[in-house]
Formats: sequence, C-alpha cells, structure tokens
Amino acid sequence: MHGCERGSLTGDPKEILAASLSRAGLEQLCNIDNPELHSFVARYIGLCQPSKVYVVSDDIGDWNYVRQAAMRNHEEAQVKLKNHTVHFDSYEDQGRDKKNTRYLLDDPNYLEPELNQMDRKTGLDEIHGLMRGIMQGKELYICFFSLGPTDSKYAIPCVQLTDSAYVAHSENILYRTGYNVFIRKGQKAKFFRLVHSQGKTVEGGLGLRVCSDLDNRRVYIDLKEETVLSVNTQYGGNSIGMKKLAMRLAINRACHEDWLTEHMFIMSVSARYGRKVYLTGAFPSMCGKTSTTMVPGESILGDDIAFLRNAGDCVRAVNVEKGMFGVIHGINRIDDELQWKALRDPNNEVIFSNVLVKPDGDIYWDGMDGNVPEKGINHSGLWQKGKTDSKGKAIPVSHKNARFSISLDSLDNVDRRLEDPVGVKIRGMIYGGRDSDTWVPVEEAFDWQHGIITKGACLESETTAATLGQAGVMVFNPMSNLDFLSVPVGTYIQRNLEFGAKCESPPRIFSVNYFLKDTKTDKYLNTKTDKHIWLKWIANRVHGDADAIRTPTGMIPTYSDLKELFMEVANRDYTQDDYVRQFSFWAQSHLQKIDRLLVLYRDRVKNTPPVLFEVMDAQRARIVEAQTEKGDIISPFEL
Repeated sequence: MHGCERGSLTGDPKEILAASLSRAGLEQLCNIDNPELHSFVARYIGLCQPSKVYVVSDDIGDWNYVRQAAMRNHEEAQVKLKNHTVHFDSYEDQGRDKKNTRYLLDDPNYLEPELNQMDRKTGLDEIHGLMRGIMQGKELYICFFSLGPTDSKYAIPCVQLTDSAYVAHSENILYRTGYNVFIRKGQKAKFFRLVHSQGKTVEGGLGLRVCSDLDNRRVYIDLKEETVLSVNTQYGGNSIGMKKLAMRLAINRACHEDWLTEHMFIMSVSARYGRKVYLTGAFPSMCGKTSTTMVPGESILGDDIAFLRNAGDCVRAVNVEKGMFGVIHGINRIDDELQWKALRDPNNEVIFSNVLVKPDGDIYWDGMDGNVPEKGINHSGLWQKGKTDSKGKAIPVSHKNARFSISLDSLDNVDRRLEDPVGVKIRGMIYGGRDSDTWVPVEEAFDWQHGIITKGACLESETTAATLGQAGVMVFNPMSNLDFLSVPVGTYIQRNLEFGAKCESPPRIFSVNYFLKDTKTDKYLNTKTDKHIWLKWIANRVHGDADAIRTPTGMIPTYSDLKELFMEVANRDYTQDDYVRQFSFWAQSHLQKIDRLLVLYRDRVKNTPPVLFEVMDAQRARIVEAQTEKGDIISPFEL
C-alpha cells in the first residue's frame, strides 16, 4: 500500500493501483479499457487497505491460486474425498441477515418500509466507516464474472472485490468467469460492483477462521451506483455477491429496461411425440423448487435465478448461474439420486458448508441416512450427540441451512443448452407454494394477466412448526421474490403484466401445490413423485396435447389424461377417488384467500395496479356463483 493515501476514498486511481498491485496484476487490470472500473477498484483499495492485491483473470492458474489461498488462509479444509472441501460459518452467521440488509436510497419513499431502506448518504458513511482499514493484513482478490452466458446479450458483467478466498472460490464454481467479457466490452461494460470483507475472524472448528464482529455485520445495496457492500459476514447469502445480492440489482435494472429478473428455475420436460418443453418456476423455500428440477428423465438448466427477455414472438430465458448453492439438509441416496451421485463423486469439485466432519475425515449431514455419528466437528466446534448451545437448545449434527456449492455440469441431468447465448424458449411459467387446503396440485391460468395476478402476485406459503415455530400461517410472497425486490411490489407486478402483454405468444402460467392435505387425516394427498405427473401434464398442455376442465380459478386436468400419465410415468393406477380428493374445488378456502390478499394489496402495497383488483373481484364473483349453485366443495366431475 506504499504511495497511496491510507483510508481515503479519493486520490489518483493510477497512483493507488500502481502502488498496490504487482506488475503482472497492474497489467491485467489495465488490459481492461475501462477508467470507471479502475477508479472503483482504486477507491476501495484506498479505503480497505489490503496488504496484498491479486487480480484474478479467467486463467485456470489464477483460480488455482484462489483455491489454494482458501486452504492457506484457513477458510476451507480438505475432507476425505478428493476435490471436496468444507467451510464453517460463525455459529450466529448461518443465514441471510434480513435486518441488516438495506437499500440505500436518496428517495425514502421509493420502496415499502418493510423492504428495509435507509438514507443513501447515511448508509454509505456508516459502512465506509466500517470498511476503513478492514483488509489490513489480508489479501484482496479482484474477480470478474458474468451473470449469464458470457457471449449473450442477456449477460451482465460484474466485478467482485473480496478478502475471502472462500467467497471467490464459491463464485468460481457458481458463476461464469468474466475477465474476457470486460476485455471485450471495454468502456461499454455496464457492470455491477460488489465489495465484501469478512472482517475480524477467530479460530473455529478444524482451525478454520470464522467471523467475530457480527454486531457490525452489514449488507448495503446502493441502487444508484449498482453496488453491494458487505462486511463482517461469511455466510454465502450475505457474502457471495453474485447470488441474491446481484439479483436485487438486476431486478431494479430489469424493471427500468423492460425485461425480468426472476427467482425461478429453468428446466426442460419431455412432452408427447418427443417434444422438449422449457419451463420456469418460482417456489418459496421448502416448497419443492430444487426437487422439481431433479425429477428423473428431465433436465435442469438452472435451479434459482433466471433472466427473461421478450423475443417478440416468445419469451426466452438464460440461467444467471452455472452452479448450484443448494441446501443439503435431507438429501439422500433414495430420494435424491442425481444430487447424491454428484455430491459423492470425488471427481467433482464441491464446497460443503456447515456440515459435520467425522473423525475419519468424511462428512455427514442431517437426513443423509440413519447412521448419525456420535461425534465430529461442525459449525459449533467439537460436537457430540446431545450437545446444546448457551440457551440449552440442541445443536443438530449439521445446520438446517447447511449448503453445498457445485457446478451444474457435475449433474447427469444438466441441459445441453446451459450456455446457449440466445437462451431457451419458455412455454410455461409455474408458481408453487405450500398450501394444505386451497390450491389443487396443478392448474393453468386463463391467460397471462390472470396468471400473473392470481398465481404469481397471490403466491403464499404455509409455515411449518419445524421452521418458524407456528404451523399453518400463510406468508405473502409474490412471485417468491418479496425478500429480493428492489422496486415497490406494485411496480414489480405492473412490469410483469406489461412484459407479457408485449409478447405475441407469452408463456402459459400454471400453479402447483405438492402439499394439499386430507382434511380428515391431515395426511398429504400426493406422494413425492407425483410432481413429475403434474410437469408432464403442463408440458403436454402447452402443446395442446392435454384437455382441461374450466373452474372458477383456472383450468385443471381431466381424469382420463391423469390416469394415462400416472400409468405412463409412475406405472401406477390413478383412481377416481384420488382425483376427486385432489381436484375438488373448495370455494370457501378460495374466498378466504382472496379476502386475505386484498387486505394486503389495499393496505400494505403502494401503487397496486388497479387491474389487480378487477381480476380478483371477477374471480371472487365466479367463486360465489359456483358456491351458490353447487355448494362449498365441488367435485371436478361437476365442473
């Protein structure tokens, strides 16, 4: 850091860079013809004061240096299988910090207050104060990435500054490297900026360094400069900038540029006559999103974030990522064959976080099998059965939010068009929630407007006692994106409506619900494998190869189509009794849902599009008419 003003946000960028970088690093950075990038990098070097700076190009040698640094800096440790490492986060740093994740805005009225905002100048002053000198004694890694295929017009270049080799290593697995994208675009690169520091650390399990200044954990998102600033945290959702943090920036940009950034998977499903149908899907947590993409015989293009563009006659999508930062809890050999195989293959590069390391060096996670180890090392340090925390709460063998980072090309079912620069044509969009008594297992909306409003904007998910302590509470989560919206909810819904209206042939919209229960026994009415049948019906439906019955809320499958699909896909008989229990229309539950959501949209959401109330009122009228005519519970054979 010789020759630059310590702790300053100002100063000559050239002098700061020349004093901070090696000759090779300076040459690599200067090969990018983008003074704005150089000024940004110099600004945060001057502020954070790293002792060493390493510029990471697309070259495999640079990334091997980062991998080795993650081990050398004690952020990852080798486990039993080759190419597999483990990372631990601090005991209290195991999830996204919603309280301290804030949008920095000049206009305090831009977002709903519940989306957590603060005055931009105040926020920048605070976090810059925390960042001053925070990287002293550490190495800064300057990394370049591309959100989306590198040669796609959909892609967004990003630069990540971090003093965590674990964060950089994770992003290398999850995202496409983008140094050559910056070279190619030069001054035309309209890039996202992400700065992260893990801050002070202490020694945790296996001697790994974990964050110790969690009271000063901050994740601030500056929409004006398209910058994310994250400090005093390691957990991926707070520190891996390309993930949900960059997604927030992309949602804001998309809403101003007439495209969509969605919290959606992309997958293909084979329909009748060998047709391949690409679908996207938005599901809140614990509602079956990843397991949907893993149904046998179909292929995955992405499990989390999609960029959608209007191609005139259709909607096309690309996967923002090339990897999966997945929840590992419950993954097992029987139910999750594809993921299991990839995670246990020593030829695949995998980072496991917050699992248990057994005495023999192998790893274990909750739900892996029934052979729970007696002891080991996890995110709490030395662990044995029965260990409790300071509040007397039992510490599980692995954290319920334990994760893995793996490249999608490690999966046998990865789609061959993962890197297609023009994206794939989306024929159907799915919204899925956890709903015990209202939504049927699968239903098609009448049209785009009806689908966006009654399926997407009305998406809710029921809490479970295991996750939130109180079961049966419906949580409002429009498009499964509420936690990540960087524009007002009403504006976001309006942009979705406009997006489809401008397309000649927008995707059909569907809802799914894997969690419908029998009201008498409280048991689920579907098995885990039934989701494949619903997907097959959707794929056939978009090609006109499946019939449907009109209900007050949408179009449901006919019994004959489902009976055929159950035998074809699951080799199982599907009875009329199953069909009636699963697809009967519960009028009162639907009316209660509408009333619940109308209160939210009238009282909490600013700038709700008036058409939302019109569509909801029309749906209510259809439900009341059906209820008056046929009763509260209507068999699908009566519709």
